[in-house]
Amino acid sequence: MNIVIVSGRSGSGKSSALDLLEDEGYTCIDNLPVSLLSGLLSQLRARENPENAKIAIGIDARNIDGNLAQIPTLFAQGKQKSDQFLILYLDTSRAVLIKRFSETRRKHPLSNSETGLHEAITEEDIILAPMAALADVTINTTLLSLHELRSAIKAKVIGNDRAGMAVMVTSFGFKFGVPIDADFVFDVRCLPNPYWDESLRNKSGKDPLVQDFLKKQPAVIDMQNDIQEFVSRWISHFENNNRSYLTIAIGCTGGMHRSVFLSEMIQKYLANKNNNTQLRHRELERQLTQK
Repeated sequence: MNIVIVSGRSGSGKSSALDLLEDEGYTCIDNLPVSLLSGLLSQLRARENPENAKIAIGIDARNIDGNLAQIPTLFAQGKQKSDQFLILYLDTSRAVLIKRFSETRRKHPLSNSETGLHEAITEEDIILAPMAALADVTINTTLLSLHELRSAIKAKVIGNDRAGMAVMVTSFGFKFGVPIDADFVFDVRCLPNPYWDESLRNKSGKDPLVQDFLKKQPAVIDMQNDIQEFVSRWISHFENNNRSYLTIAIGCTGGMHRSVFLSEMIQKYLANKNNNTQLRHRELERQLTQK
């Protein structure tokens, strides 16, 4: 199993780290009591194909067991069973932590009526010392924005194993409204319309006859090339900005011919560059559900 333990000071970005790992296909469990770790791993090993499992577990000073000193022994036992452990520890300067808690008005998990914020931070350092000493990767988030933190985790923890941004190419008809989740919208209503050919009217852009008709239109090919060039240029910028999803919507009047054809062509083109590329034909799907 591929197991990432996420730990660190409260306010250092552990929740954001777990959110990112979840986006990358990890099953995430936050604030797991240490006493339950061994049992959890045993159950996961008993599953089918446990070697493919990707688990991220948050363990920090909130732990109800209160003793993280047993962590080294548990990890050593796991590694003997061929588990791949990686401990990610997030740290932040004391001054920045105090500022973050003051600005957000959140309560430190170790503070109470008798323990102030400064004392809670000091106590947390002592509790987390075993985790900090074991860390395979330590990231100091003092000067990092959320995007920079996510990029650092991708580079240092996920590496080449990341799932990547999901790109959805969807066709639609303008007369039924623009998809609300669209990031890019391309209007192709200016292109020659197969609808006016009665032999093609009741077919869709997936039909070979409609495709042959559109492939013979220079304007259609120019539009296809322009969309492909534009998206190819900018898609990496969105991914580098830690986007998980990007939706490219291509619309014609009814969403049956031109938009379907171009979505098919563009999705095939992008699939050669991005493994996580999907295709949807909104109006064709709607038509099928109405039958």
